[in-house]
Amino acid sequence: MAYDSLMIFTGNANPKLAELVARSLSIRLGRATVGRFSDGETAVEILENVRGKDVFVLQSTCAPTNDNLMEVMLMVDALRRASASRITAAIPYFGYARQDRRVRSARVPITARVVADMLTGAGVDRLLTMDLHSDQIQGFFDIPVDNVYSTPTLMGDIWKQDHNNMMVVSPDVGGVVRARAVAKRLDCDLAIIDKRRPRPNVAKVMNIIGEVKDRTCIIMDDMVDTANTLCEGAAALKQNGAKRVVAYITHPVLSGSAIERIDNSQLDELVVTDTIPLRADAAACSRIRQVSVAELLAETIRRISNEDSVSSLFVE
Repeated sequence: MAYDSLMIFTGNANPKLAELVARSLSIRLGRATVGRFSDGETAVEILENVRGKDVFVLQSTCAPTNDNLMEVMLMVDALRRASASRITAAIPYFGYARQDRRVRSARVPITARVVADMLTGAGVDRLLTMDLHSDQIQGFFDIPVDNVYSTPTLMGDIWKQDHNNMMVVSPDVGGVVRARAVAKRLDCDLAIIDKRRPRPNVAKVMNIIGEVKDRTCIIMDDMVDTANTLCEGAAALKQNGAKRVVAYITHPVLSGSAIERIDNSQLDELVVTDTIPLRADAAACSRIRQVSVAELLAETIRRISNEDSVSSLFVE
């Protein structure tokens, strides 16, 4: 598909990121009105011709999750009815990703699957997302899914900061594959935080697998929400002799008392990306720094539009 047919639209979740992506591609954002009717219902209107175009709807489904998800679906439907040739939902932060399974025999939905069905039913031809919380969510879709990683952006910042005597730390056993890949690329050691409860109603015990004494510990993870586990991990690393603890995390959900918890923690710095815009108190926090994945997303969009390989962007 010709590159000049590429168009990007966005809603209200993160217009700054969408603007940066469009600028990196040397195109302008598509014109659309995305607002609310007087009764609170979502109102969408596409304000330019999209017939035959390769269209990307770029919007994270972060809080307010339901509003932002509805904006995506209504934009997709409007674009489909306006005869867009192909529609890609570019959702850097995929909301509801943590609800990807039934817990034992609980009578609960598999909400990530419901969202996948809703997006497909609205007319999405392809999904582009970043650092999915659970890789198996890709299997909920019957359309192509490109799950790219923020690691190239985060590693670029790590190299730029030139941390002394560093090692990569996985915050749990589930994150070992990601942390090992980064440690390999950075040519440094790997440590693992092993969290467990010895028995019910007993506080968590954090065992550090690896020698962290006098090291700069780089924690890698896909998201930070309440920051409770992150701050506990930083404290455990410092108790085991770590000189400095820096966390590199893709999605800054930062809900509840997360900022207060970070301010009072032993975490030296938290580096996050702009898949989710920082709220005012997070932006004002001296321990939080944000880097942009706009260029990485722009390159991914360019490759998808040109039918080029995306796999070389992945860290293996």
